[in-house]
Amino acid sequence: MRILVTGASGLLGLNLALEASQQHEVFGSVNRNVIKTTNFTVLQSDLTAPGTLERLFTESRPDWVINCAALANLEACEADPVLAGQLNSDLPEKLADYVARGGARLVHVSTDAVFDGKRGGYSEEDKPNPLSLYAKTKFDGEQAVLAANPEVIVARVNLFGWSLSGKRSLAEWFFNNLSENNRIMGFTDVYFCPLLATDLAKIMLQMLENGLHGLYHVVSSECTSKYDFGVRLARLFDFDYKLIKPTSISQSGLVAARAPKLCLISDKLTRDLGESPPDLKTGLEDFHAQYLAGYPEFIRQLGA
Repeated sequence: MRILVTGASGLLGLNLALEASQQHEVFGSVNRNVIKTTNFTVLQSDLTAPGTLERLFTESRPDWVINCAALANLEACEADPVLAGQLNSDLPEKLADYVARGGARLVHVSTDAVFDGKRGGYSEEDKPNPLSLYAKTKFDGEQAVLAANPEVIVARVNLFGWSLSGKRSLAEWFFNNLSENNRIMGFTDVYFCPLLATDLAKIMLQMLENGLHGLYHVVSSECTSKYDFGVRLARLFDFDYKLIKPTSISQSGLVAARAPKLCLISDKLTRDLGESPPDLKTGLEDFHAQYLAGYPEFIRQLGA
């Protein structure tokens, strides 16, 4: 298959492009970040510029498109709502429409943050109530994509892994600080179900191979607090977990609203793929194994 990955320099996009390139011909669209690799074809492009999508589709002629492009930093979305709307809402709608006319398959990557997190245990049938501008624009993108093309896959995700900058995921933040013996906060009242980026990439490719469509929760089968996530990571890497101070998010000083309990149910995905997503124990162990194998250095040298 010929696969176009947008946002191919991001945390998910880069891991996905590398994973997919093992069996497919991959084209990765990137904006400001320069990537040097022979694993896939890099297409430098500003997705908000007129004519860009037409050029990308002409150059890549994709069978599958996986949209990982987004303005994902919550504080950046609050600071630039116009750009947030362009990347998180408008672009997905244009992609869905373009894919529908051209005959390709589309996976649009959304977020667990479309829920307000007041109770947790959310299925695909539950009504979202996004709190932050980021979450609102992502939810608008979901709705626009499904309205434009009911054959798409919309995947609500949460993930961690090794990134180009080494600073894109919560796991990297814990790793970087704990490796330098920095004292940090760990939120005891914020819950999530993160998947390792490489596992998420494999699942998305499976979803396409199996011809799935519609809305799916693609998250870990285990929900945990961010404090517990950090402690478990610290123990795996033999760091001092006592450097992590149990903290309420109300003490964080963060501007954008965060949903406290984003425990999502992935039963629909398990039913349609015939297997459950990996649990957090497996994901963290694989994250550690990637570190031992030199994967973070390999990722970072792609941007050197």
